[in-house]
Parts: sequence; C-alpha cells; structure tokens
Amino acid sequence: MTSATATRRLTTSAMIASFADPGQRTADAPFGHALAALAEQDERVVGLTADLGKYTDMHVFAAAHPGRFFQMGMAEQLLLGAAAGMAEVGLVPFASTYAVFAARRAYDFLCLDIAEPNLNVNIVGGLPGLTTGYGPSHQATEDIAIFRGMPNLTIVDPCDSVDIAQAVPQLAAAEGPTYLRLLRGKVPTVLDEYDYTFQLGKAAVLRGGRDVVLVSSGLMTMRALQAAERLARHHVDAAVVHTPTIKPFDAPTVLAEVDTDRLVVTLENHTVVGGLFETVASAAVRAGVGKRIVPVGLPDEFLAAGALPTLHDRYGLATDRIVEKILGELA
Repeated sequence: MTSATATRRLTTSAMIASFADPGQRTADAPFGHALAALAEQDERVVGLTADLGKYTDMHVFAAAHPGRFFQMGMAEQLLLGAAAGMAEVGLVPFASTYAVFAARRAYDFLCLDIAEPNLNVNIVGGLPGLTTGYGPSHQATEDIAIFRGMPNLTIVDPCDSVDIAQAVPQLAAAEGPTYLRLLRGKVPTVLDEYDYTFQLGKAAVLRGGRDVVLVSSGLMTMRALQAAERLARHHVDAAVVHTPTIKPFDAPTVLAEVDTDRLVVTLENHTVVGGLFETVASAAVRAGVGKRIVPVGLPDEFLAAGALPTLHDRYGLATDRIVEKILGELA
C-alpha cells in the first residue's frame, strides 16, 4: 500500500461513507423516493423514525407527506410500539432507525407488539453489516442472526437501488411484519443490467457459470458480480445467485444451483454466524444435499472502527479479497 493510498483511506468518512466504487452509477435515496411514491397511491402509508430521518432517507418522505410523518425522537421502543398501534387501526407504517437499534434495543417490542399479532409493520434498518466505520455500537453485523428466529418476520437484504425501489411496495403489500436492511444515500445501481425484477421471497440466477456458484445477498451481490468478471480473467466461470429475501428463503432456486459439482461460495455483509451462509447450509442439510459450502462474510467478533475501504479489505468483503479466496479454494 502506498502512503498516498493509506492517506486516502484514512480520510474516508467513517460514519455513512458510500460503498459505491468511484464512477459507479448511483441513485439518491431510493428508499425515501420509493416510499413517497407509494404514499401517493396508498393513503394508508405512514412514515416514522427515531431521530434518524436524514440518515435513513425518511426525510424524503417527510418532505413529500409531512402530515403522514412522525418523528418519535431517540426512543426506538416507542417507535415500534407506535407503529404497532398504527397498524392495528389499518395504517401501513414504515419505521426507520439504525439496524443496531432495531435489533438490540427494541427486539421485545418488535417480537410481542408486532410479530406475534402478525401486524403489517415494516422496519427499516440503516447501516446494516459493515456499512459504517463507527465500530460495534453502529455496525449491525448480527441483525439477521437476531431476527431469523422470530416467527412471522420477513427479512430482506437488498443489493442496490433497483432492489430497494421495487421492494418497498411489495413489503407494504405483504402480510405481517418485514425487516429491510437499508442501503441509504447514494446507492449503487447494478441490477438493471440484468434480466431481473425483485420478487419478495424469490432468489434469482443473475448469471450462469460452470466452475463456481456464488450465492449472495445485499451489497455482496454487487461484489459477487464484480468478482465473477475478474475470475473470468483467470479462466474461472462463476455463476451468481442473488438471494434478497433471507426469510422466507427460496430453497428450491438456490439448491438447484448448489447441488452440482461446482464450488459453492456464499457472500454476505453479515457475520458468518446465523446469516446467509447458515441459511443455505441448513437448507442443504434439510434437503439431503451433501455439499461443502465456503462462506465469505464477517468474522464472529466485534469489528474495528475506521474507513470503509480499509475495513472491507481487512475483513474480506472487498472484491480483490473475494477473488483471492475463490482462487485459493480452486487451487
């Protein structure tokens, strides 16, 4: 690493730095714009936040529909309790906060006030996984693991602005509660280059490949597609299967790709404990598929603070690190 590179990495914003590559196409605040557009069509839609409107893109909705926006202050339990009450009277609330606060501070309210009565409340969690450099207090590396065991809860981990924009109306229409791992700000636009449409509860094979199958979710689908392109330079042909819905999991689509003689690698912006890797592995075991599955994900530890490019490189989420790992497995 050159000193110039080190300086550039160290000066990258730690809090809400974009993970988009330089020059990559992005869309600004896709969640906020999608929710505002949905509210034009459905008067039941309301938005709530816990003092984080700007940092969860809820401010876009608030500007468009001020009479249907509720600022609850730094009180995540109140946020979810109020959202539950709104759903009880027929509204369709979207409640946004940071993923760490939804998962760690307000779990019981989500579980008993929302999931147990199966209310249509949509929880929007910002800064999922390693999308901030502010350390363990803000890095929601284990949110999926926390939420996967909750009955009735749908979990969505979108890749890009396309996924988010298409997911919002489907989440509103879905029966019961949902949890969206929010990518906010300037979000990469990737999936429009593929024959892809978000379908709640469905995985999609974005590209085929004879040597490796990459099963990915969230922003790691973008990295999987990048890795597949770079692997081609090494004469390795990689398929990419995008799984934006973690629960309910589309086992038939994924296992059809897993149950071959190709190397299988899962990629997730989440700890390897309790997330996509274990979801895929569990589905394989239940179906009697005897297959080694290699995880790419965050380690089972509290992560360091710092600049995102440095952290993604350190913890193996960077495209170069993914390519190195796959080539090592094939050697």
